[in-house]
Amino acid sequence: MSHMPTNIPDQSQIWNGPAGRAWVEAQSVLDDMFSGIAEYLTAQTRALGARQVLDVGCGAGATTMQIANVTERCVGVDVSEPLITLAQQRAVLADSPARFILDDAQVHDFENGAYDLIVSRFGVMFFNDPVAAFENLRRATRPGGALRLVVWRSATENAFLTTAERAVEHMLPDLSRRKDGAVGPFAFAEPGAISRMLERACWSRVRFEPVDFTASFVLEALELYMTRLGAVGLVYAELEPRLQAALVECLRQAYAPYTIDGRIRFTAACWVICADAEA
Repeated sequence: MSHMPTNIPDQSQIWNGPAGRAWVEAQSVLDDMFSGIAEYLTAQTRALGARQVLDVGCGAGATTMQIANVTERCVGVDVSEPLITLAQQRAVLADSPARFILDDAQVHDFENGAYDLIVSRFGVMFFNDPVAAFENLRRATRPGGALRLVVWRSATENAFLTTAERAVEHMLPDLSRRKDGAVGPFAFAEPGAISRMLERACWSRVRFEPVDFTASFVLEALELYMTRLGAVGLVYAELEPRLQAALVECLRQAYAPYTIDGRIRFTAACWVICADAEA
């Protein structure tokens, strides 16, 4: 029986289209912004003594490559061809042992029990059928293995992420608003529902730990961030130049409170989801 919800966008199409291309363009900004999370997941890998690690929704591979330095094998998987292509190029340039798979982790034919740790930095909130996806990831995990996922808490706790759409809603009334529980950044905001989902997918001892990460990037990258990422970024290129200019000015004012010492700084209010693959 399918667990798939209805009326959701095709994530493969999104991440192989505008969103994937935008993340390629903004790769250095995103790596800077979320460097603390990559360090956290690398530390978790060390603490657990994990040797075979799978990074789900790995994007351009920054976390995968960092973890690959402290373990026997780290493999990143992502549905986005633009991002996986960039990840592979970066691994070659860095002489990194990290490896990458272009596929949907929900359906990829992983070797049974191949990994002793599954990690993700904001890469698991986009599955069309999350129960099926986590059942597949459970099969890929050896008995006694573990899950460590970093996901966003609620939209309310992460006002920075919705700054753009709130600031310009009077100019773009049809702009989609991202909501808790919907497929997207805040899909895993509600611990009760996600705990039940993971238990249905045969994970045990599901725990949610609230962790606040300090996130920042250089002020010079703000316009790239505003116009290429998020809900505004998906529609910006299609707007006429006068409206684009008005949006940028409006957004600069909206992000002013986050500007400190030449950088954009905010708190990433996250859950770290921990679970076990029972022996």
